[in-house]
Amino acid sequence: MGNSLQEQLLKAGLVNVQKVKQTRTDKRKQVKQSGGQPTPEEQAARAAADRERAAKIERDRELNRQRQEEAARRAAENEIRQLIHTHRVVRDKGDLAYNFTDGSTLKRLYVNAEQHASLVAGRLAIVRQDTFYELVSAEIAERIQARNAALVLVFNRATDSNAADDPYAAYQVPDDLMW
Repeated sequence: MGNSLQEQLLKAGLVNVQKVKQTRTDKRKQVKQSGGQPTPEEQAARAAADRERAAKIERDRELNRQRQEEAARRAAENEIRQLIHTHRVVRDKGDLAYNFTDGSTLKRLYVNAEQHASLVAGRLAIVRQDTFYELVSAEIAERIQARNAALVLVFNRATDSNAADDPYAAYQVPDDLMW
């Protein structure tokens, strides 16, 4: 198998040694006369190989970019998850139901009176962590909102621009009003 076609023809007796040598010298002379230039077929094959190599490099580059984006997205999600987990407010013995919406569904979270007042005042916020809802402070809610605003579900902030335009600003909402 390792023998070239010339050696196989020589062993079979179809050509003689002189003919093999003559063919080799003719081939060398032909390459030397053409100045080492490849034939048009060889040029086309090289050009096709170069195009394929460039396309593969571009595909690899795109795949690496997608992998890096996916890794960065996962790192950001883990960072948010860790931020919520370390700064969540404990909701033990919650007896007041605080209703809020998550998309188009109405959800209920049981909190104590102090946490309820803080939620209404904007000192606490409700955020979604996977399938659970957690209470976090306003500063943490702002940090989470900067990274992914869809995770902050309830964050009551007093805005000065709305207060100036609000025709009902002079009327106070009763403390015992819950929905």
